Amino acid sequence: MGGRLARVFRTFNVENRARREISKEKPTPAPRHPSPPLEELADRPEIQEEISKKDDRLLTLLKDVYVESRDPPVRVKDGGGEHLPRKQEEKRLTKLGHLGELDVKKVPKGKISLVEALTLLNNHKLQPEVWTAEKIAVEYSLELKEVHSLLEFFIPFAVREFPKDTKKAIKPT
Repeated sequence: MGGRLARVFRTFNVENRARREISKEKPTPAPRHPSPPLEELADRPEIQEEISKKDDRLLTLLKDVYVESRDPPVRVKDGGGEHLPRKQEEKRLTKLGHLGELDVKKVPKGKISLVEALTLLNNHKLQPEVWTAEKIAVEYSLELKEVHSLLEFFIPFAVREFPKDTKKAIKPT
């Protein structure tokens, strides 16, 4: 409640207040301390002498300073240089390709595309004795342990239709 009230006062007559502030004359800057021009300082010989004179006390202190620096050890990047050739991953062609340009053409070995994953899960669901984990592992170049995990934890959706004469049937509205 307090925020709304504060916003009302803050935004009240904003445009007129802004125009009034903009139309004011700019404030005059504070007066500067008078200082002699640089040309006058350059003409005076005692100032030039003071500038070029060496201070022996400061010079001895400067000679006592000793700085020792070491470069940090050079770290080698794991990925190698950008311009160096990298080891090429072995790739395999995908099993499905009916979507044309949208499909992934090549997949690294040990991985599968989303379409392939759904297909193999559906095949295993419909024919588990034909599409065993071992056959899927060989067919799609996967590790057997990963295929077992895939079949255990990922289950494709099942569409079920209830008969209309039961109480669980959804009534049209």
